[in-house]
Amino acid sequence: MSLVTTLTYVLPHRLLSSLARALAYSDSPRTRRWLIDTVTRRFGVDLAEAAEPDPGAYPTFNAFFTRALKPGARVPDPDPRALLMPADGRISQCGPIEQGRIFQAKGRSFTAAELLGSEVAATPYADGLFATVYLSPKDYHRVHMPWTGRLRETVHVPGRLFSVGPGAVASVPRLFARNERLVCHFDTDFGPMAVVMVGALLVSGVETVWSGEEIPAYGDRIASKNWSGEEIVLERFEEMARFNYGSTVIVLLPAGVAELAPELKAETPVRLGQRLARLG
Repeated sequence: MSLVTTLTYVLPHRLLSSLARALAYSDSPRTRRWLIDTVTRRFGVDLAEAAEPDPGAYPTFNAFFTRALKPGARVPDPDPRALLMPADGRISQCGPIEQGRIFQAKGRSFTAAELLGSEVAATPYADGLFATVYLSPKDYHRVHMPWTGRLRETVHVPGRLFSVGPGAVASVPRLFARNERLVCHFDTDFGPMAVVMVGALLVSGVETVWSGEEIPAYGDRIASKNWSGEEIVLERFEEMARFNYGSTVIVLLPAGVAELAPELKAETPVRLGQRLARLG
């Protein structure tokens, strides 16, 4: 285990994330310029595909980090039966949910019930499929719908804010089931679909298109919101949420409805809109 990962066990996660948030939303020209220049240079951010390619035009670092893309910069897979990749990034892991467990890294897994915060909610995904997508600092940080769905419920599951980088994923047991997260349950024409927005150290902000900022505020207990009466329907490829900074998104599908794209493996770079799976 790396020193940084070891330190995250004792660091004040929420305090550090709150301090990072203050910097991200600062309108100080010097702070904004330093943060944007540092991230752009260190991670090789491609601003040519951004709707606003001028880094000096963003009022805050967070506005830069959650930037929109030019029309046509990402397009959905043309196959009408294809479920879409929800974000830019790379595959952390993907595959079958085996006996209710989701693979994290060599020798490590966690249960779907732990991830979703409910044994009942996990039941439809027993023996289903999962895909875990890691968003790095250089990536587009908006998350889009894999398939058209009607929002039924969101569940804010409190937790820690460990890093979700490769080192932490390999060494922190049950990482994604321990970090603070927002579980979004959708009803689709093939059954239920869950999209889980996982927070992380310094990257713990989550907003949705239907209710705005969800994290922070940080939670002390599991909190559910029933949206079934609101008739919130989001179309395939439509934006659903964003990370204020970045993190990880996990998609869960029921058994027998789709097959994952065969080229997807751990560490595969992916782009929003490419094929994640295909309905059977």
